[in-house]
Amino acid sequence: MTQARLILEDGTVFEGVAFGSQKSTAGEVVFATGMVGYDMSLTDPSYAGQILTFTYPLIGNWGVPPRQFWESDKIQVAGLVVSDLTTHPSHWQSQMTLDDWLKKESIPAISGIDTRRLTQKLREKGVMLGKIVTEEQDINFYNPNAENLVERVSPKELKIWQSETRNQKLETRNLNIALLNCGAKKNILRNLLKRGATVYELPWNFDPFEQKLPIDGLVISNGPGDPKMAKESIATIKKALKRKIPTFGICLGNQLLALAAGGNTYKLKFGHRAQNQPTIEVNSKRCYITTQNHGFAVSEKKLPDGFKRWFYNANDNTNEGIIHQKLPFFSIQFHPEANPGPTDTEFLFDYFLEKFK
Repeated sequence: MTQARLILEDGTVFEGVAFGSQKSTAGEVVFATGMVGYDMSLTDPSYAGQILTFTYPLIGNWGVPPRQFWESDKIQVAGLVVSDLTTHPSHWQSQMTLDDWLKKESIPAISGIDTRRLTQKLREKGVMLGKIVTEEQDINFYNPNAENLVERVSPKELKIWQSETRNQKLETRNLNIALLNCGAKKNILRNLLKRGATVYELPWNFDPFEQKLPIDGLVISNGPGDPKMAKESIATIKKALKRKIPTFGICLGNQLLALAAGGNTYKLKFGHRAQNQPTIEVNSKRCYITTQNHGFAVSEKKLPDGFKRWFYNANDNTNEGIIHQKLPFFSIQFHPEANPGPTDTEFLFDYFLEKFK
């Protein structure tokens, strides 16, 4: 067994055993409290630049499923921290162990860590920079939020996806939806396609209006890092708002929509990363259990003109969504597409497409 250390920027050291790639790595240390879906979380582009800690103690139980079940084409995290690694997974879809997968994709990881103590520290002090050091291969700390992570994870070229489904609830014409991919999970695309839309998947800095694409509406995806770094995305969203086309933001998309409309964002102390975040809809007071993965939030000190609070977090009262009072603009901080997590809010894709009736 190769020894490894997780070192936090405040000097705290956790000793454990290295697995995955036998090298050192640095990033922002965060924690996620979900009990399932580690494979989907690891391939979520929103985790780019982060060393992810799973609070659930047993990780690797069902191995690694085929690529079509991932949320992107590769593992996105900078590193992984677990308490207990399962080395003999059991699942009929499993193609390899988690350890083998991490080795194949050159992602360092550490096990044998007291993840309860680590999580308590991150909750008390806030998320902080850290590094996994294997043997004596020391490296410098790295702050992923100081660069434009959206540019790193976004596709480089436009891609058009044709749906094989016809949505009988909408007009007979096919809907053309632009998906501004700032690090989108694949299940966002799946949800749009299964509802009969043709999807124009755009790079983060692609302007569909300048290119005169025949789009009817805009979906702004999730993604990693500080939303204020994605200036070209914000500029595109401003054009969509000016044209008054239906616009739907998800996770990072909530923050980008707010910024484009004149609002502000800020960094949370330790963020929301789980599949059990309680989110309350303002008007109905109904609570939905949601999947979340974000470290920044929309400021409610000054919401954009014409917008109002739509959802809020039952744990800390932070913003979970905004909606325009007259125009078809709205966004949410959680993941209606789930994967992993509950599908309680998948209806929001239907709510968006109803704007085209």
